[in-house]
Amino acid sequence: MAKLRYVKTPAELAIAAKLNPEFLPNTTRQVRAVYATDPEVVAAILPPPLRPTDRPEVGITISRVSMHLAPGFDIDIGAAVFGVRTTYDGVEGLYMVTMPMSTESAVVGGRETFGEPKKLAQVDFQHTEDAVSASITRQGVTYIEVHGRVQEPLGHRSFTDYSYCFKCLPALDKGKALEFDPLLVRLEWRQQFAVSRMTGEVILRESPFDPVVDLPVRSLVSMTYEEGTSHSSGKVVRSIPAEWLVPYLHQRYDDITPMLAALAERDAGGAAQPHA
Repeated sequence: MAKLRYVKTPAELAIAAKLNPEFLPNTTRQVRAVYATDPEVVAAILPPPLRPTDRPEVGITISRVSMHLAPGFDIDIGAAVFGVRTTYDGVEGLYMVTMPMSTESAVVGGRETFGEPKKLAQVDFQHTEDAVSASITRQGVTYIEVHGRVQEPLGHRSFTDYSYCFKCLPALDKGKALEFDPLLVRLEWRQQFAVSRMTGEVILRESPFDPVVDLPVRSLVSMTYEEGTSHSSGKVVRSIPAEWLVPYLHQRYDDITPMLAALAERDAGGAAQPHA
């Protein structure tokens, strides 16, 4: 019988686990921006048991990542995160609101393994010697832009970032929202970067599917350009009742219900009008 690639042998499974992109060497170039927004917006967007900190801030990182699979064989990925500062059990991090990615493999792996709210998007990252311009585009809308000029270097830094997301599975039975209680996941990103301070701006635009403008930019807190490597992992910290997450669940999908509701209301209003 010819080789059937839909089934792997134990040896092939071991190789696949060893070559998991989450643990391969990589080179990352990225712009990281933090801005202050309205405290009431931060408090409203966080699902329990996440809580706001005393800094109502949003973090944006847009990256170009080169995964080094083998000598001379790299895969480039555009990646971004948009999250709100939060804390749980004494560990501060970002609650992941949306994570645009340029490849399907990056979307599927992160969503299924960690519950990350990833979406397929066009991630543009341009870097010259002293300037960075990065943007995210989905459904024909460029809804996040970060532009800036590189200033003085701040040296090499090794640090760990934490973030939070929820691993869940929509229910087949329409009588309930989720198949099982969601799992709160804490992500751990171990970073080793050469960091430079930047000056610049963050631009958010209206998008019906990615409404980041609902978290307005009140002031820019910091902006940096970073080059180095990053390794990620995660762990489940607890389960939560499904009803805690349901009001926020649509964030990870392209929610068309407002559009359909508006169309239905328009049609109903038209039907109510008497014919001339």
